[in-house]
Amino acid sequence: MADLFQVRVAVRGYELDLQGHVNQAVYLQYGEHARWQCFLAAGLSPEVLVGAGVGPVVLETTIRYLKELRAGDELDVSCRFLWSGGKTFQVEQDYVRIDGTPVARVTGVAGLMDRATRRLVADPVEKLRELATDVTYLGIDK
Repeated sequence: MADLFQVRVAVRGYELDLQGHVNQAVYLQYGEHARWQCFLAAGLSPEVLVGAGVGPVVLETTIRYLKELRAGDELDVSCRFLWSGGKTFQVEQDYVRIDGTPVARVTGVAGLMDRATRRLVADPVEKLRELATDVTYLGIDK
């Protein structure tokens, strides 16, 4: 099983819709924030990635909403990468209130794009292993 990384997020009032709960697009922002924090923990800053001529790309995302999030709620957003070979990989993210209540699950498919050719890198695991300072955050063996 891949390692699990998580960050804590507090819901802000301006993220709410007319019903008083978090707007659906904000869930994607929370997920993006957690993924970037995970990459940063692994030593993969935007500068490192751009310097290597690559960047992560999201190819597919599915959100399953379980409970409402409202102003003032705090939640932990996890990030788990699942590597099965090939050009793409799976991303799983669970959104859980700090009281333990699951509120959403985001799953997706991602890849690592070569910024010059605009094509997916053939072996993202090896490229990330080459660039990262700690691949365990990514669920990759050293």
